[in-house]
Amino acid sequence: MVAFIFTVVATPPSQFWAFGVFAAFLVAVARLARIPAHVILPRMLVEVPFVLFALLMPFFGSGPTVEVFGLTLSQAGLLAGWGILVKGTLGVVCSILLAATTPARDLLLGLDRLRVPSLIVQIASFMLRYTHVVGDEMSRMKLAREARGFEATGIRSWPVIAQSAGSLFIRSYERGERVHLAMLSRGYTGRLPELTPATTTAADWWTAMILPIAGLAVAVTALWTQ
Repeated sequence: MVAFIFTVVATPPSQFWAFGVFAAFLVAVARLARIPAHVILPRMLVEVPFVLFALLMPFFGSGPTVEVFGLTLSQAGLLAGWGILVKGTLGVVCSILLAATTPARDLLLGLDRLRVPSLIVQIASFMLRYTHVVGDEMSRMKLAREARGFEATGIRSWPVIAQSAGSLFIRSYERGERVHLAMLSRGYTGRLPELTPATTTAADWWTAMILPIAGLAVAVTALWTQ
């Protein structure tokens, strides 16, 4: 995934055809992995801030301008905004496909083998482990509110929801302290035990490199014909 995203980023934004080929590659991967569009599209909302930033660039760019639907837009800003939008979208879709086809444990193992700082890997590990725990706590608190006749009907309900959020934070913090003490009592020294790497073969590596090699070929061709 990292290698493929590097090829996408290295491609000049003026080579529009290249990004169509990249998108076709990802569609093919999604089809092979049997990941439907309704799984990918909602998760793409994470890039909304980048989309808004890209939409603003044509209005603040410098240099030659062009009229689009009565608006005067910068040509350089349009090209830069297009580059941010298409590269960000392809990167997000690529990461979604990786997350949808790879177990969480293997993702953490990959981060560790890529020499990501141990503290970041541990934070990611605990986040994955306890997201469901915190979610279950939220469900229980919601059920308790409803059992007492509470209904979120407007602004007047916000203080109760804010108090619930504060209570959830305190409970999560206290649970984290108990977990940390339990880890220390079992010999935790600041680093989790080494993850056992899965066995990989040469065929696995060649299969994994098909996408980045194809992306590299497209990027080199785009740079050559620029």
